[in-house]
Amino acid sequence: MLRGTFRRPRLFWIGTAVAVVALGIAAFFVFRSTGTVPTSVAFSEFLIDVEAGRVRAVTVEPDAVLFERLDGTKFQTIAPPGYIASNATFVTGLTARGVRLDVNQPKPSNAGRYGAIAMGFLFFVMAGLVLMRMMTGRVPSLERTRTVDLEQVPVTFADVAGVDEAKDEVSEIVDFLKDPARFSTIGGRIPRGILLIGPPGTGKTLLARSMAGEAGVPFISASGSDFVEMYAGVGASRVRRLFKDARRHKSCIIFIDELDAVGRNRGGNSLSHEEREQTLNQLLVEMDGFSQSDNIVVVAATNRHDILDPALLRPGRFDRQVMVGNPDIRGREQILRVHTKKVSLEPEIDLRSIARGTPGFSGADLANLVNEAALIAARSGRQSVATTDLDAARDKVLMGVERKSVAMSEHERITCAYHEAGHAVVAALLPDADPLHKVTIIPRGRALGVTMQLPEADRYTHSKPYIESQLAILMGGRVAEELFLRQVTSGAANDIERATDLARRMVCELGMSPLGPLHFRRPSGAFDSDSRASGFSEETARRVDDEIRTLVMRGYETARMIIERQRGAVRALADELLEVESVDADRLRQILAAALTQSTPPPMLATESAGSAAL
Repeated sequence: MLRGTFRRPRLFWIGTAVAVVALGIAAFFVFRSTGTVPTSVAFSEFLIDVEAGRVRAVTVEPDAVLFERLDGTKFQTIAPPGYIASNATFVTGLTARGVRLDVNQPKPSNAGRYGAIAMGFLFFVMAGLVLMRMMTGRVPSLERTRTVDLEQVPVTFADVAGVDEAKDEVSEIVDFLKDPARFSTIGGRIPRGILLIGPPGTGKTLLARSMAGEAGVPFISASGSDFVEMYAGVGASRVRRLFKDARRHKSCIIFIDELDAVGRNRGGNSLSHEEREQTLNQLLVEMDGFSQSDNIVVVAATNRHDILDPALLRPGRFDRQVMVGNPDIRGREQILRVHTKKVSLEPEIDLRSIARGTPGFSGADLANLVNEAALIAARSGRQSVATTDLDAARDKVLMGVERKSVAMSEHERITCAYHEAGHAVVAALLPDADPLHKVTIIPRGRALGVTMQLPEADRYTHSKPYIESQLAILMGGRVAEELFLRQVTSGAANDIERATDLARRMVCELGMSPLGPLHFRRPSGAFDSDSRASGFSEETARRVDDEIRTLVMRGYETARMIIERQRGAVRALADELLEVESVDADRLRQILAAALTQSTPPPMLATESAGSAAL
């Protein structure tokens, strides 16, 4: 159950009362200066009252005539322009009737002066309240810190799948929170800080919540951006408030998500400023201030641990760093079982097969996959999710949404069909390439056609023959356009870009070129002709460019050799795509088995060394 602290601070109510009083004073001065306004009557009625002897006193103002009757009632009227000045008998007639006559000179009004004084007073009151609020650290953002009572909202290790190694790492923390005396009696000191590192969507937050659920302690969560503020001292005050709230509990877990927002490396060319550094310093001090009796563990999560300040990572603060990476095939199957508990599935669904076809998926990706499959089944009017729904959801996540509204001309459809057929035939004949999964000329995402491959197992390193196979596959579309349509189009732009970038990485980062195992890329990823800026000479830069071009063109020639030998297979697959638009793996095998010409793989790819690299 979320228990947020949303009570207004006492200073807020004091400031509100002072502001109301100030507004009342301003209104009093303004209305007091204006006074009451007499009833207005016509000038003719004023003359009739004078002739009848009912007027006691007359006061001539610059813009009006005020008069008082014998019964004490007061009125005002407007005289015609120049009437009083040009009519000499008007004054003498009033005097003859015993009417008192006064003439008032123009005088400045105090309404504006009193109003300005009142508004100035109000301004200084509000400015003082803001300064007091900043100095006392009473900031509304602190109310975003949330305490979760895990006894009412249980989240345990059973709800976390695919990160078995990470759960083993943090199990000691759970044991400590359950029974602190077990460790203190032998003089052991449990780690006070746990840093969860991993890409987005791998379940770092869920793992932290499950730790609190297993231990049965409160879970106090905050985001790193909650401590970042433009006013000096506010972020540090928020950190103090967070740890003060944590110390009210006998045992608890403090979770700080996106730690890099506040823990960025200080100094150098970073984007940090004085307020960020003060906040980080306060966090360091608070983590050093735990006593032996404080059963508090700080858990933080980040996907950019390389930019964290070294002072955060030293022993005594974040003692333990736990990697939470993307799950393997077994982990993906476990995650799918967790997310499909609330979804009605057909009995024949094999989650192991689905897990095998989703390499590189994170836990969030798999959750999205199951949700998309449920939506597809609901739109189709079915009561349960079938294998076809999961396959369609996977294609949607990997390749994008089908853009059925895009109407391609017949010439563009033919070009796209031969382009994708070129990719597919080259991928089918290279021994180191991943198996084909689907080929389609239905526009998906930003692409007009897609050739999709799925690896048979998770890959953690990539060999040089595998990477060169990818270069040849990327060039297969351009080669098919040239050989069959006698033209080149812009459809291969992304293929060329990806092939060039892959070749650049082979030369500059992976050492897969005659230049040797050297790193030639600058930290920014850009090249510079100035040897002092780039770290290598102009001659070396030219050799790097030559090696990149050599690798790309070698892939181009390999693709050209395969497609020239297998023209029939390319034509047969293109005809099938023009007819049905999408071809799955089983149909691909049938078409290629009937149309392929028996030949050996290109010697260049068969004799390459077996070096590998992690991409």
